[in-house]
Amino acid sequence: MNDKPSTDWTVDELMVTTLAATLDNDDQACNGMASFVPVCAFQLARLTHAPDLVWLASAIGLDARPERVPASTLEAPLWRDSIMYLEQYSTFWDIVLNGRWLQKFCVGAAQLDRYGNGNNSVIGDVYHRPKVRLPGTAGLGDMGSIGKRLFFWNPNHSPRSFVEKVDFVSCAGWLGGGDERERLGLTGGPELVITNLCVMDFHAETRHMRLKSLHPGVTLEQVQEATGFDLLIEDSVVLETPVPTVNQVRLIREVIDPDGMRLREFGR
Repeated sequence: MNDKPSTDWTVDELMVTTLAATLDNDDQACNGMASFVPVCAFQLARLTHAPDLVWLASAIGLDARPERVPASTLEAPLWRDSIMYLEQYSTFWDIVLNGRWLQKFCVGAAQLDRYGNGNNSVIGDVYHRPKVRLPGTAGLGDMGSIGKRLFFWNPNHSPRSFVEKVDFVSCAGWLGGGDERERLGLTGGPELVITNLCVMDFHAETRHMRLKSLHPGVTLEQVQEATGFDLLIEDSVVLETPVPTVNQVRLIREVIDPDGMRLREFGR
């Protein structure tokens, strides 16, 4: 095993390893639909530091262990190679709605605002006549309300995806900031946002999105220019996101995702 930092990594691999580092051995985690970056991260964590991580693959299979990342997050390997096939959608909700099981939910969002409210429904001011109709919540509203820790990822950090105010709240983040989420009786909340430029978290009191680290070669000015609101920056010296190790790059490319399914989310 070679744990030396790699000099031959790509940004998709950096996002995978950054998300994998947040996963613990006793976690139970779930990914959203068509979320190949989290799928790769779950598999990487289980092959390295978290072998007992339990993965709820979308709404298909419990603790799926496919040989490689499939072409879709609804593919047969995710139920065929699992310990429990969720034949009925209601079974999925029986597992997660008790509020005790699901620790981490990893999902993408077309829009995010400064408080981590997510939109996957519509772009435009009028819901019934939008400029763009997106895939929809697909359970995101429920999962975002009961998941103890929410992790967002975005392969294209831009002002179109990080906006002052989302056009529709598909997933409740920290709502208007402060303690509003808690006052409304919602558990958990957004914890981390991983993009192709940086990693962000949320201030413990204001719940304002805060810059945590810059990816190698990315400047603070680039991130702020790509963000549609003022980012909270507390430290005079911003940390650099750790790069993947030689072994992590090998596992992603040769074992976990040799077909490069994750690259489709990056337009490749």
